[in-house]
Amino acid sequence: MGDTSDTLISKLDFGDPRYLHPSDISSTPLIAIKLVGTENYKFWSCAMTLALETKNKIGFIDETCLKSKDDYILAKQWDRCNSVVLSWILNSVSEELYLGQIFSKIASEVWTDLKYDKVDGSVVFNLHQKVNSLTQNGSPLSDYYHKLNGLWKKYKSIVHIPQCTCKTAKELQDHNDITKLWQFLMGLDDKYQQIRSIILTTNPLPSIKTAYATLSREESHRSSSASNHKGQDSAFVSKTMSNSKKF
Repeated sequence: MGDTSDTLISKLDFGDPRYLHPSDISSTPLIAIKLVGTENYKFWSCAMTLALETKNKIGFIDETCLKSKDDYILAKQWDRCNSVVLSWILNSVSEELYLGQIFSKIASEVWTDLKYDKVDGSVVFNLHQKVNSLTQNGSPLSDYYHKLNGLWKKYKSIVHIPQCTCKTAKELQDHNDITKLWQFLMGLDDKYQQIRSIILTTNPLPSIKTAYATLSREESHRSSSASNHKGQDSAFVSKTMSNSKKF
C-alpha cells in the first residue's frame, strides 16, 4: 500500500494541482498583504489569486479541482493540498478574521466566506475623501503622485461604472482625466505654484502623465540649479511643456 501510494504521488508534476513542492509547506507567508475587511479586499483577493495561480492551486478555491471519490490515495493528497491552501489563506487575514475561520476545513468555503461583494457608501465616501484631501505636504513628488495614483486605482476597483461604446464614452473619459489632473495639481506644494499655472494655461491640457513628467524635470532642475531666479525657471518650464508629448 505504501509503495503504491509513493508511486502514485511521485507521478504528480507541477501541471497537476495536487502536486506539492517542498516550498509549499514552508512557514513563509504566500503574500505580504493581510485582509482586514472591505477596505482592502480587492487588493488582497487580487494578490492571493495571483499567488495561487503561480502555485497552480486556484482550483482549490474555485472548486475546479475536486476531491477524488474513487481513489483513496489521491483523495488524501487532495486533503493535504486543501490544508496547505487553507493555511495560506488563514495566514494572510487579520486576527479577527482568523479566529472566525480557524475551525473551517475547506479552502473554497473560507474563500467564499471572506468575499466582500458589496461596498457600502461609507467605503466609497472615505476613498473620495482621501483622494480630495491628499496633498504633497513636503514629500517627494514621486511619492505623492504614486500614492494618489494608487487611490485612483483602488476607487476604480471597487466602483464599477457602466461601460458603453458611444461617442459620449470618450468625452466622459476625457472629463475623468482632466479631473485627475486637477486633483493632482491642487495637492502640490506651493513651490510649484508657478509651474502649475503654466500647465493649467496650456492648450490643450496635458495628460496627468505628461504633467507629472514635466514636474519631475522641474524638480530635478530645481535641485541642480537652486540658485537660479524665477525667470530662468519659467523659461525652463515653458520649454519643457512645449517639448513634452502627450502620453
